[in-house]
Amino acid sequence: MRRTFIALAAVAALTLTACSSDEETPEETTAADGELVTLTVGASPVPHADILAFINENLAEEAGIAIEIVEYSDYVLPNRNLDAGDLDANFFQHVPYFDVQVEENGFDFEHGKGVHIEPYGVYSESLESLDELTDGAKVSLVNDPSNQARALWLLEDNGIVTVDSSVENPTIYDVTDNPKNLEFVEVEAPNLPRTLDQVAISIINGNFALEGGLIPSEDAIAIESGEDNPYANVLAWRVNSEKADAIATLEELLHSQEVADFITETYPNGEVIPAF
Repeated sequence: MRRTFIALAAVAALTLTACSSDEETPEETTAADGELVTLTVGASPVPHADILAFINENLAEEAGIAIEIVEYSDYVLPNRNLDAGDLDANFFQHVPYFDVQVEENGFDFEHGKGVHIEPYGVYSESLESLDELTDGAKVSLVNDPSNQARALWLLEDNGIVTVDSSVENPTIYDVTDNPKNLEFVEVEAPNLPRTLDQVAISIINGNFALEGGLIPSEDAIAIESGEDNPYANVLAWRVNSEKADAIATLEELLHSQEVADFITETYPNGEVIPAF
């Protein structure tokens, strides 16, 4: 298996036009005579790429596919590169984020069912409880709207702030009650763990917490519930993809009992939770 690492540099998206007809199926999209169909899938390193690697090493060949994993450390390029045709699918985002991206960018994407949940957690190097928050304390949180809403709702669930319930994806500007006068610091998601020495608390998504050496079930002073959680991560692909059959196979494998067992065994402390 080969993994390709994508740097956090700005890149120009390539627009690729694929031509096909009902009568013709491109050779590379069909498994013939035992040949595997290779899917290039963009993924966050943890746990998405790890789950894909498990499938590639244990389940994919028998199912007739091979997975080339392209790792991304941000939330922007995986969708841009999927839209450009550089990827066959991506696996890094939850449905609310997917919906916002499709609406804002006009992506012609569709997605599968939820695979796993990475609970959001509140982390601190100086506090042992949210009760210790002082007036004017600094709080770092992600800067993209759909995930920022999730962070704010976690604070609301813990009685720290109140957000406008009429707003679908509230941001810091939709906080209607902030009794501790918290100062919100917006940060790119991958950089949140590095802000812990600069803020009172940081609200960090599960995969970036793991990458930052944090264990949600042990280190978080407050953590999101997995029950009825709408933020399950999904596989996404272009509508009418030429590799639709192979993508459907990967979607099925992602929801296999083997993958559920891999998730629970690899993350026994609830850092990642199967969503099926």
